[in-house]
Amino acid sequence: MNLFLEYQKKFLLTLKALKKKKIIYLPENLNIFTVELPPTEYNCDISYNAAMMLAKLNKKSPFALAEIFKESFIKEYQEFDNINIAKPGFLNITFKKNFWKKYLSNVLKLGTHYGSNKISKKKYNVEFVSANPTGPLHVGHCRGAIIGDVLSNLLKFNGHLVTKEYYVNDYGKQIENFTLSVYNRILEIVKKKSFPLDQNLYPGNYIIDIANKIIKSKEINNFDNLDKINKKLTNEALKCSIDLIRNNLSELGVKHDSFVYESKLIKDKKVLKSINKLKKQNFVYEGKLQPPKGELTEEWADRKQLLFKSTLFGDDTDRALQKIDNTWTYFASDIAYHSYKIDKKFNELINILGADHSGYTKRISAAVLAMSKNKIKLTCKVSQLVKLIKDGEPFKMSKRKGDYITVSDLLKEVGKDSVRFMMLNRSNDVELEFDFKKVTEKSKDNPVFYVQYAYARINSIFRSINLDLKNKIKIENENFLLNNHEIEILKKILEWPKCVDVSCSKLESHRLTFYLYDLATLFHSYWNLGSKNEKFRFVINHKISNKSRFQLLQALAITIENGMSILGVSTPKSM
Repeated sequence: MNLFLEYQKKFLLTLKALKKKKIIYLPENLNIFTVELPPTEYNCDISYNAAMMLAKLNKKSPFALAEIFKESFIKEYQEFDNINIAKPGFLNITFKKNFWKKYLSNVLKLGTHYGSNKISKKKYNVEFVSANPTGPLHVGHCRGAIIGDVLSNLLKFNGHLVTKEYYVNDYGKQIENFTLSVYNRILEIVKKKSFPLDQNLYPGNYIIDIANKIIKSKEINNFDNLDKINKKLTNEALKCSIDLIRNNLSELGVKHDSFVYESKLIKDKKVLKSINKLKKQNFVYEGKLQPPKGELTEEWADRKQLLFKSTLFGDDTDRALQKIDNTWTYFASDIAYHSYKIDKKFNELINILGADHSGYTKRISAAVLAMSKNKIKLTCKVSQLVKLIKDGEPFKMSKRKGDYITVSDLLKEVGKDSVRFMMLNRSNDVELEFDFKKVTEKSKDNPVFYVQYAYARINSIFRSINLDLKNKIKIENENFLLNNHEIEILKKILEWPKCVDVSCSKLESHRLTFYLYDLATLFHSYWNLGSKNEKFRFVINHKISNKSRFQLLQALAITIENGMSILGVSTPKSM
């Protein structure tokens, strides 16, 4: 139920009828005509832009075309109370007051499904976090985890099938160093040997925890020779690390559907199979790459190597598939992983990447296009850095001696709700400042509190007269009445399906936090009117002042519940 989309379709039928009568000409692209919620100063309900978009084609002024449309709309749409033309040619339309009853009733009827558009169903794979399994998650991972999780929830809410996936990079030099770090901590505990001062090793205290767990498990009884126990130790250490990561994600309210391991792809020769597939398509060749910009020529190894023709698909340069020792590059393994996704028949692939991977998007997008024969698109969303601020200064609070701030540390400071909401309070592609003062104070400047407080206030109104928020309130047609302030709130509520649709189509889950904050602001402003003037109060002398208002409150509560549910943030009934 999308008011704006509904009238967009209705108006388009009117335009086509005018075209049939040869009154106007229409272009091939009909998506340029939009129905919007106008700024409040225009004192109308919806605005239509067709006259401006068609003026040049029809060789008329926008105002003259708007006059033609106004005449047709007045005849055709009995629910319109008034149509004004604002220069240069916007049609600003006002509905009759009783028109709103239908839409308010539909919100209440749809309940938890309100805002969902289940017309087209797609199968999505959303890969996010995918941090190296060498330690706990830090704040940077935290933002990407929430972006991926909420985007997945949003797509599910809108009727799509979604698999939330974690790609485990458990192969390569960093895993060798991780195992060596754990081994040296075990020797430190068991044999009192000093931990080496080696910059390649992981110094975090969590390595000591992992070492103690492995010792306690007694899966390995002899630590005298690393070569003999290397494979077993790596498996045990990775298991402990993945458990740690899963716990971090669980604390954030994130649960993945699938964990895919790089080591298994290599063991099953998926990398070789994927590269051979690209060879058959003539997308792989032996050649030489130019040194990267800024690289000193004498430090660059000029050699023939196996390359992927990434430039055929929009990349800046072709990409290496093998290292100098003929082992696979990280990119080659990633090709195999995405080939695995393509084989799973997903319609859409989405990767949430860290800020340090922004330069990686072109090459992997190129590989997906090559492997899927241009049938599947990969969308990469880069999660930019998070800057923690306390008392106006950058804040560091890691207790793990790993040179980063852990997710657990952050959650202990401010709680899950604040973290999940505030990590989406900016678009993913801009740096985010996480201000501890703002997210802990109880004021309008704390968005999560402000939205939760709106929901708690609605519940308090119903509690004050012993009425269940979920109970149906019946209203006779002649008694349906909302004032202009209440209609403004209802119009914002009716924007919710549009917010969901736009957020899904653009894959921008931060739009939900903006919308919910704006909705809460309208409600709190109206609440303040009631404190000054009795005619705006919901309850007078312990009785319902206006049943229509209580239906509006129910619709408002439904919309907040649905939005916060997608965000994974609670809606407390009292605060």
